[in-house]
Amino acid sequence: MRLFRAARPASAAWNLFKTAVQSSLFWAAFLFLLPAGIVRLEAARGLAPFSFPGQAALALGLFIAFGLLNVYSGIVMARRGQGTPLPLDMANRLVRAGPYRWVRNPMAVGGIGAGVAVGLWLGSPFTIGYALAGALLWHVAVRPVEERDLLARFGDDYAAYRAQVRCWWPRLRRPAPLRNSNNL
Repeated sequence: MRLFRAARPASAAWNLFKTAVQSSLFWAAFLFLLPAGIVRLEAARGLAPFSFPGQAALALGLFIAFGLLNVYSGIVMARRGQGTPLPLDMANRLVRAGPYRWVRNPMAVGGIGAGVAVGLWLGSPFTIGYALAGALLWHVAVRPVEERDLLARFGDDYAAYRAQVRCWWPRLRRPAPLRNSNNL
């Protein structure tokens, strides 16, 4: 089985449904079950949660912001890319619209940010560490494989996109129109 497989042709509604299911499973596993397990381990080791004034409001604000980024990115990927964000059912078209115009993998940014927000909410330093370790793992192990696949499938269009749009940090000014692009 190949790690990256294009989605079968389907309606936008079906791709949106698959994206919602995938995202729900991801959130349940990585933003609820694993952090709950980490907090239990911290408690078993006698580590008390941290707290500071405004912690809950900050955590909630960050979770909403990163969650919305994640949801919006998934919608754009499903509708414009004609597939889903999951590598086993990936988009058939290179998406350079919506949040993808500002950062190359907004779903990773959204997921990691939401993980940090959960760690703040729980007062769990190890949950925050887990989310940041996920960022490192994605950057070192997943990103290079994904980018090789995108370059092989989309060629010069992806190379131009990668040269113009940062991986993790969006540009503070509006990006220039992408070359070789119909701005999908």
